[in-house]
Amino acid sequence: MSDAILCRFEAARSIVRDAADLAMSMRPPSGGPTAKLKSAQDWLTEADGAVEALISARIDTLFPEDGFQGEEEGRTRTGRLRWVVDPIDGTSNYARGRNRWCVSLGLLDGDQPVAGIIQAPALGETYTAVRGHGAFLNGRPIRASAVTDTRSAMVEMGWSSRVPDGVFAEKAATILRLGAMPRSSGSGALALADVACGRLDGYLEIVINLWDVAAALVLLEEAGARVSPFLRDGGLEGGITLLAAAPGIAADLAVALEVPLD
Repeated sequence: MSDAILCRFEAARSIVRDAADLAMSMRPPSGGPTAKLKSAQDWLTEADGAVEALISARIDTLFPEDGFQGEEEGRTRTGRLRWVVDPIDGTSNYARGRNRWCVSLGLLDGDQPVAGIIQAPALGETYTAVRGHGAFLNGRPIRASAVTDTRSAMVEMGWSSRVPDGVFAEKAATILRLGAMPRSSGSGALALADVACGRLDGYLEIVINLWDVAAALVLLEEAGARVSPFLRDGGLEGGITLLAAAPGIAADLAVALEVPLD
């Protein structure tokens, strides 16, 4: 990996740390959601905009030639190297004062993920990865689960109002028929990070966007997980399906759920 990428990664670690501190300082108290409702279960807090603005401004100062894309403002700058941020992934949790949310920042070189940082400050966890340099949780190397039987697997499935109820129910039923234990915890980025470190054996989201996965894609690759071809199949342009899984059950999940693998 080039010195330019490694330099950006080190700078991004500091930027994400400051962004996470800002998000913590703005976190609503526990209770009913303190946020605006964009659509069913799709929340927007004041922190979403503030955190994205902080990251965008810092990157623009340090690397003005780089592209930038955020969940809230869209693609505001173009460049071969493109930063993609989800300022608060798991906003439904964040808006209620819960702990399972994160700041997610990924770096793409063209259409290839090359670095990613996912920081969950309320959990005290930071995931990091640079292509070719391994994947880490709080500085310790991580690997995907060694599970080989879906009957002993734990699989999470993300929910979206953009998915018809019947489709969601069908996929959930398929996971249950495989004997896997289902989960749903409200943060796509952290679910993917859990697959990378073996806390989950699989994660399916029928419609998910680039900002949700940009940081996690390199983390998953470096941790040895298998992932559906999200970027190749249209993830750069809009929301599509993503499956990430431990290598020992990835093929079984992909066939049952009718999702192609890499």
